[in-house]
Amino acid sequence: MAHAYVQEQADVQAREFTPHGIYVPLVTPFGIDGRPDLDALEALAHSVLDAGAAGLVALGTTGEVGALDPEERTAVIDTCARVCRRRGVPLIVGAGGGATETAARELAELGGRPEISAALVIVPAFVRPSPEGVLAHFRRLAAASAVPLIVYHIPYRTGRPLDAATLRALGTLPGVVGIKHAVGGVDQDTVSLLGDLPDGFAVLAGDDTFLSPLLALGAAGGILASAHLATARFTALAEAWHDGDVARARPLGHRLARLSTLLFAEPNPSVVKAVLHAQGRIPTPDVRLPLLPASEASVAAALKALAELEESAEPEEPAGLEEPAEPEESAEAVATAAV
Repeated sequence: MAHAYVQEQADVQAREFTPHGIYVPLVTPFGIDGRPDLDALEALAHSVLDAGAAGLVALGTTGEVGALDPEERTAVIDTCARVCRRRGVPLIVGAGGGATETAARELAELGGRPEISAALVIVPAFVRPSPEGVLAHFRRLAAASAVPLIVYHIPYRTGRPLDAATLRALGTLPGVVGIKHAVGGVDQDTVSLLGDLPDGFAVLAGDDTFLSPLLALGAAGGILASAHLATARFTALAEAWHDGDVARARPLGHRLARLSTLLFAEPNPSVVKAVLHAQGRIPTPDVRLPLLPASEASVAAALKALAELEESAEPEEPAGLEEPAEPEESAEAVATAAV
């Protein structure tokens, strides 16, 4: 009975979650043996949290989730969950897919992980369901899921554009708490949605280059691969727009947009990983096929922009920063014990 009560309280707490701030969708570092380097992943997670990130995203597209086998995916979640538990921050996990019942079963299984605050679930790709079909899909997933859902709307990958009315309807579904909005710009539906949001429904920027204008229009934050780098600057930008400090936000937003454009000059996360490796933060810049390593020219351009950004005035230290917690146990040791 005690266990059931604890789990019930964890479920209630999770369902009250509303995302805000900057979330980093972590890359999956690979060692020289080609396997995920979980210790490097753990260190990377702590480093972005030290710099002010609001939380982490595991198994996003930036993490090359499609190239990981089931055991690797489990190890990545375990590592990120341990960090989030110790740091007291939210963990969002990429889950689900276009097959509704398969996705519903996967989301139901997240209930055994109290560290998971929400699942990031993409709009069904390729099959291009009608807007009514998209709503029915997410209604079914939200009913089955053990955690709240954040809809991942990225029509240039899914082939399914959605208008503001449909996005607003998604936001009224019980159990849907937000949307990662990545439409490749700031269009009329984006403006309309942000001008009339359902209660408890957060818009998170998903196109790194357009973070600043979305924050200016009222977005709650972002899920940004670029925020592996200059994390404190991205959090400072979100704080500046939240505080209405336009004089601070506008120039910082332009500088970060230039950096993000360079980091996405080649398919993500190739350039991000190469820059992290150049900084000594991950052991290799490797990505798995069908992705290819970033070119030297792209990496050099991104490093130059990052250096110029770091030479500009430093942002204020994010509130509530703590010293990084010592890991409870080696990530590699935990993964080995689980096998």
